[in-house]
Amino acid sequence: MSSSNPRLQAAFAGLQGRTALIPYVAAGDPSLTATVPLMHAMVGAGADVIELGVPCYDPMADGPVIQKAAERAIANGTGLADVLDIVANFRKDNQTTPVVLMGYANPIERMGQQAFVERAQQAGVDGVLVVDYPPEESVEFSALLDKAGIDPIFLLAPTSTDDRIRRVAQMARGYVYYVSLRGVTGAGNLITGEVAQRLQSIRKHVSIPVGVGFGIRDAESARKLASVADAVVIGSKLIQVMEEAVGGVAGSDQATKGAAAAHAAAAWLEGIRVALDQAD
Repeated sequence: MSSSNPRLQAAFAGLQGRTALIPYVAAGDPSLTATVPLMHAMVGAGADVIELGVPCYDPMADGPVIQKAAERAIANGTGLADVLDIVANFRKDNQTTPVVLMGYANPIERMGQQAFVERAQQAGVDGVLVVDYPPEESVEFSALLDKAGIDPIFLLAPTSTDDRIRRVAQMARGYVYYVSLRGVTGAGNLITGEVAQRLQSIRKHVSIPVGVGFGIRDAESARKLASVADAVVIGSKLIQVMEEAVGGVAGSDQATKGAAAAHAAAAWLEGIRVALDQAD
């Protein structure tokens, strides 16, 4: 089963040979009010799916750039309920672009798994990736998501065993997120040949699309991966681009800073979109 969620299913079915572009941003950064316009701007720049980060105090897999974005979001008062409100507001004007929430177990556990799934379904969430819910510990949670038409999405890494890959293949829907580097987000350099070799072994077990993230920092690295991946996921560099734009705005006007972040993000993503399409 490729997807229990119609938006994700349609997004990948409609690519027609193109590589999907999946930008990651932290909800609430640079501000709560800026996040929905930012999401619309990214769609306008060619994003096929949006990964929306749920801020967490202890983001174990995130590098310093995304950690700081989460800290800013938390300082702005962003919690899981706010993230769900952001998705609901985005859905008022966009009923087609899939939104995947990416985060950690603590906020979900505090809300309660059943309550979270119900509220996520109402808001229009399409997929959920919980970094610290490995497949063997999330059977019941994944069943709740499946029942609600929300895709459970899982990570695979260079160190994933064949047994782990098979477990993920059984439970994952929508797409699988392959972490192309050892370590945290935003680290290291991509070696496309190694990624291609690893994806080949993953696809022996996984029949749904495989997206690649961690270490994609420019159009060239995205273009190289487009030849081997079904999707590229870009987070740390995108957040850096927005940080620089916000830092260049004088004063503390949140609306102006939010507009600057959205404009910079869209302009940068347009270049990535062009590079992906040239490679396909």
